[in-house]
Amino acid sequence: MQNDFDRLNEIFGVSGSGSGADGDVRNVNGGTEPPAVPAQEDGYGLPDGPEREQLTEDAYPAQEELGEPAPEGAEEDSGAGAEYPEEADAGDGEEEYSDTEADESERRAMGLLRKLDSMIYDPEKHEQRAEERKKRRAERRRAEEEDDELEERDFRPIRQRRDGKIGCMGGIMYFAFVISVSVILAALGWMAAMDVLALNKPELTAVITLPDEIFSEVEVEITDSDGNVTGTRTDLAADIDYVADVLKSAGLIEYKPLFKFFCRISNAATDIDPGTYELNTTYDYNALVLRMRESSAIQVTVELMFPEGSTMAEIFERLEENGVSTVEELEDAAANYVFNYSFLDPTLGDAQRMEGYLFPDTYQFYQDEQASSVINKFLQNFNTRITTDMLNQADNRGMELRDVITVASMIEAEAANDEERPVIASVIYNRLNAGMPLQIDATVMYALGEHKEYLTVEDTQVQSPYNTYLNTGLPAGPICNPGLSSINAALNPGQTDYLYYALDTESGTHRFFSSYEEFEAFTATQDYTGATVNE
Repeated sequence: MQNDFDRLNEIFGVSGSGSGADGDVRNVNGGTEPPAVPAQEDGYGLPDGPEREQLTEDAYPAQEELGEPAPEGAEEDSGAGAEYPEEADAGDGEEEYSDTEADESERRAMGLLRKLDSMIYDPEKHEQRAEERKKRRAERRRAEEEDDELEERDFRPIRQRRDGKIGCMGGIMYFAFVISVSVILAALGWMAAMDVLALNKPELTAVITLPDEIFSEVEVEITDSDGNVTGTRTDLAADIDYVADVLKSAGLIEYKPLFKFFCRISNAATDIDPGTYELNTTYDYNALVLRMRESSAIQVTVELMFPEGSTMAEIFERLEENGVSTVEELEDAAANYVFNYSFLDPTLGDAQRMEGYLFPDTYQFYQDEQASSVINKFLQNFNTRITTDMLNQADNRGMELRDVITVASMIEAEAANDEERPVIASVIYNRLNAGMPLQIDATVMYALGEHKEYLTVEDTQVQSPYNTYLNTGLPAGPICNPGLSSINAALNPGQTDYLYYALDTESGTHRFFSSYEEFEAFTATQDYTGATVNE
């Protein structure tokens, strides 16, 4: 196999020397070359990797320039004939070259070597590789020093790490924190449960009032059994902030935010009604909401007694004074609410239609009760007091029930006692049958809107359908709310021929007369202080 130098000669067109008898390959100067290095993958016959770097570094130091002589001692690494002498002995039996041919061969060889040198040696790459080698050596030295240090520490006694102690203390602190938070949450939960469920509360009873002003109309969805929305309705919803404040102030609850949260999740705002309620600390949140309804049995009630002869205005005013309902609300309900009673005028818009049917009696009302409910209690009582026999008696007399109640209201306003009621009824019917004006003072006072001890002549001239001095027949309607005695007297009048009656100021009762002369003679003995009397 030819050596690398011969292969280069063939590549660059330089004729090589023949082989000697010993088989060594000789160079152009006739010297003997060392055995050829096997060809590697890079094509330059040099080994790859660290061996090649070492060889290159040894042969061409970084400071060398191309064409400069190799450093001292390079001859030993380059082999025989490295300095290329001008004349070389060919040895015995070898071909000799002339000086000219030797010079030419030397120039070619030197050119070939420079070319090969430029192909193998790159200064920039060499410097870069040298820096990399220095870095690798420094890293190896550091690694060796670290290994030596670790080996020395292996013989030192093992000490417990300080961060282990810190970690243990941190775990203890974390555990204590978790326990503390759990205890606090448990305490808060227990306190909340005591308030929500009314546990271990000191017994206390308080009366609270929820006025109409804190309620507003809201639209509520109506759902069927399957949960499908079938429509909407309008309900009254309470101001839960106001309710919570009232309950807290009364000592019935401890935590307003908790109560408001309960009301929000249970939709309690629409379950609460206006009114005055008597509540107790034994009621839990749910019981408090249920008790704040009009239908609740524990709602505060007011017992009121209304005497016979009370007018509608007087009844409404007394109801307002006792916190049952306002006059305005009662008048509005009296005029516009549809009550299912046949004796009432079905025409709406006039509160006067209730006069005469608010049966006088003793009632219990809820405070802040709905006005229509209040009025209905009067009407329901009246309806139960009017029997079928009474209605038949009215038919037999050819009278409507309203006319009977109108006569009864005048009897109630005029009679001083029960014995007078049938007699006064007979006077009214006798004057009606005679076509005479009734001239009853109570009707004029009703028209005036005030009760007076005596009427003046000017009072009797007031223009009103209730003035029986100016108008004949019955007044426009009842002038008060009569009791059963007056109603029975209107249905069963006394059988008399009296047409007049006058007040006996000494006894406070009435005297009855059949003739005007008897009536005038008696009134002449009385001092009415310029007042009129029934003529």
